[in-house]
Amino acid sequence: MGTPRYNGVKTNNLMDLTRLPIGQTAVIQDLKCTGNIRRRLLDLGLVPGSLIKALRRSPIGDPTAYEIRDTIIALRREIGSQVIISKPDC
Repeated sequence: MGTPRYNGVKTNNLMDLTRLPIGQTAVIQDLKCTGNIRRRLLDLGLVPGSLIKALRRSPIGDPTAYEIRDTIIALRREIGSQVIISKPDC
């Protein structure tokens, strides 16, 4: 039996967006949120399959700036924890 997979990605490679180190890039796999928050994130371009890069964190640690689809957005930890990512296979 192989490694469990989620949307074709090994589940041990999945993490939430808040754990992405500054300067690293990942692939968005899923959004755990629902309703208006989910719609807003999708409108901002956080759709499964998109690349996202952590750029910088606020001096107090929240929010964090991310680059997605040539746009920079800031997300608070509360929202970032609902975005499931995986590091791309190199």
